[in-house]
Amino acid sequence: MMNLTLTQRLSLVFSALLLACCGASAWLQVRANHMHEEEVVQGLSRGLAEHIAHNTELMDASGLKPDALRRLFGQLMVVNPSVEVYLLDSSGRIKGDDAPAGHLRRDRVDLAPVHRFLAGAPLPIFGDDPRSIDGRKVFSAAPLQVGGRDGVAGYIYVVLQGEARDRLAARLAANAVLRTTLWSMGLVALLGLVAGLFAFGLITRPLRRLTERVRRFDADGDVPLPPPAPPLPTPGRRDEIAVLESAFTQMATRIGEQWRTLTRQDQERRDLIANISHDLRTPLGSLHGYLETLSLKADTLGETERRRYLSIALDQSRKVGGLAQSLFELARLEHGFVQPNLENFSLPDLVQDVFEKFGLAAQARQVRLAASLPPQLPAVAADLGMIERVLTNLLDNAIRHTPPGGSVDVALAPREGKVEVTVSDTGPGVPAALREGLFRRPSLGDPRRQGGLGLLIVQRMLQLHHSQIRLIEHAGSGAVFRFDLPAADGRRAR
Repeated sequence: MMNLTLTQRLSLVFSALLLACCGASAWLQVRANHMHEEEVVQGLSRGLAEHIAHNTELMDASGLKPDALRRLFGQLMVVNPSVEVYLLDSSGRIKGDDAPAGHLRRDRVDLAPVHRFLAGAPLPIFGDDPRSIDGRKVFSAAPLQVGGRDGVAGYIYVVLQGEARDRLAARLAANAVLRTTLWSMGLVALLGLVAGLFAFGLITRPLRRLTERVRRFDADGDVPLPPPAPPLPTPGRRDEIAVLESAFTQMATRIGEQWRTLTRQDQERRDLIANISHDLRTPLGSLHGYLETLSLKADTLGETERRRYLSIALDQSRKVGGLAQSLFELARLEHGFVQPNLENFSLPDLVQDVFEKFGLAAQARQVRLAASLPPQLPAVAADLGMIERVLTNLLDNAIRHTPPGGSVDVALAPREGKVEVTVSDTGPGVPAALREGLFRRPSLGDPRRQGGLGLLIVQRMLQLHHSQIRLIEHAGSGAVFRFDLPAADGRRAR
């Protein structure tokens, strides 16, 4: 049973229930026919005992008249062999009968059914069968009175379906009625079974389809994901299989997307570790080389060479420290350890502060810093430290990629309840092949590593402010980055 499919199990259960119902229906039909026949026979022969009692004198003051009784029984057996006539006294004891020797099994008949019959109770009414120990049959009965005296001297008790009729009915039932009933029951069961199997096939087809989809589903991407989930059925619809299929489709789509996201993030993590190792190898190797040189040639190096070696070692050490700090900061941002502390501040003032920070670096590279700051610009609601870091990273990248004689511009503009920030330079710009991976984790050997950790940190910080950094295509200029910040209500920058 456990190895059968759901459709097969349902079919077996349905077949068993159908056969049981057909059997019960056949029994009820036979029983109803039998009761109907008993009622008809008893109704037609209701006055038979009364007719006998009024037209035949079976008892007188001296008692039973055997000759009259034998004559009556003989006449009735010739006219209707199926009836059996009994003479009862007032207590129900059998005083006369026509039963062959040894056929009489009772010497008394219960008079309660006789009284109900005489009172006109609904038919059929079953009374004791004297030729059976516990059998009951339909009957006709009438009271006997002797010489017009008051009171009942006895009863005429006529069993309407006697032994002869039972033998004939049993033989005919075995040959015809039972066979017809069995054939009809078998036909009904067969038709019901075919219809039920067809219905079960239609009902379970969506479930089989869903089972096959579940079996073939593979979250690692080897098996194509199911199509986009259809809308869930309306609340009034009660098709549980359709609801289950829609829920599974949505779940499978979501699991597949999450699995691909986890796979991509894991690959990015591996690439980042490899990339950090690669980026650390150069400054650490240089740092180690110069320190080793200083250690081995401390007595032979002049003061000028010693200072130059120490300066180079310090530069490489700062690169390693900056890279480690950026990696630590990115990890904190990605794992939710840092949340923005919103406050209202003037964005033009912050731009001026950042310009002062990069003044010497820009002058050394012969790059001009310019800002477009319109008057009456609204204050912004953001984390001051994070936005300062965003501008710092963007300006650092812009200055490093701008050739001597170029310029780096920062433009602020109000836009529908926000302040738009645009950072542009006159450098070579970002090649089209590098733009797709500009804000992704840098990976080893990937030519799209140009953005590095700096732009990734910028993206994460702006996402915490529900904003996005965008690379704007602008013909005839270098790289142009743009983002926006929400304006603070009720405040203006001075």
